[in-house]
Amino acid sequence: MQALAIERTGGPGELRLLELPAPELTQPDDVRIRVRAAALNHLDLFVVEGLRGLQYAFPHVVGSDGAGVVEAVGDAAGDWRTGDEVLVNPGVACRDCEWCRSGEEPLCPRFGIVGEHRPGAAAEFLVVPARNLARKPAGLGWAEAAAFPLATLTAWRMLVRRARLVPGEVVLVRGIGGGVAQAAARIVHHLGGRAIATSTSEAKLARARELFGVEIVPAGADVPAEVRRLTGGRGADVVVDSVGEATWESSLRSLARGGRLVTCGGTSGPMVTIDVRRLFWYQWSLLGSTMGSAAEFAEVARLAAEPALRPVVDATFPLADGAAAFRRLAAGTQFGKVVLEVTP
Repeated sequence: MQALAIERTGGPGELRLLELPAPELTQPDDVRIRVRAAALNHLDLFVVEGLRGLQYAFPHVVGSDGAGVVEAVGDAAGDWRTGDEVLVNPGVACRDCEWCRSGEEPLCPRFGIVGEHRPGAAAEFLVVPARNLARKPAGLGWAEAAAFPLATLTAWRMLVRRARLVPGEVVLVRGIGGGVAQAAARIVHHLGGRAIATSTSEAKLARARELFGVEIVPAGADVPAEVRRLTGGRGADVVVDSVGEATWESSLRSLARGGRLVTCGGTSGPMVTIDVRRLFWYQWSLLGSTMGSAAEFAEVARLAAEPALRPVVDATFPLADGAAAFRRLAAGTQFGKVVLEVTP
């Protein structure tokens, strides 16, 4: 099979289109998918650049998001049949530990992500457990289907399970050009909240206001001051921040009393500081979140047919031009998801 892979880390320049053996079914509940499209996330950039502590098995196939058609099934794959069109949950857990038994798969000590800890979706074939599949809605295109799972699942858990958003609350969404931020803005509206978005790009803010109906903080403005102006001096009930170092301080200062900051990443850097006096005095909650549980995936997959939650696809590239797709994501100029067309 053809696959986009790295044989060493170092960035997008190390990506190669290789001819590799197709993956085999090794477990009774395995399913092999002929991948139609694979979507990129910032995680994929971190993987090709080199993640400390990650045990690579080179050549390493990249791509953490994918969608395709069932091509082979194991004896214990349940109701899945060849020809079924599917979305893939990229988070794979052991299903046996205390966390999995309690429905908290992202806390599983053996939790792994497609394209990071396992072979990725940027290949003609991908093998995952049957429980990691959901049916693709008929009206969802392949690029949208590939772009949907990771970002939407991540944003859903952040807002619903971790921040426990309730209707009427104000949510500040940082970096509206990215997939998780855009999914978060749409979920806020779906749940009856009020979304305010930030970006360093006026063009991205204008598109977000047009597409998602969000309120915006002008690029270069004092974010906490503008959020308080928009909320009558109160601040945001929830801040969704996956940017990290560059936005952390202003995100905290944008919170209302009793507010919650929920984060799933640090694309601008991982190290942040906090004045603990402000933390306890204003009774803020700082919440980490990773991916989502099997139940949450089933929930968001049922919403994939909703036009209001469909992801924005910034650009599509053929698999052979995968390095160019990675470079576009790395440049930070995209608005929405960058997608690879794997099988035309």
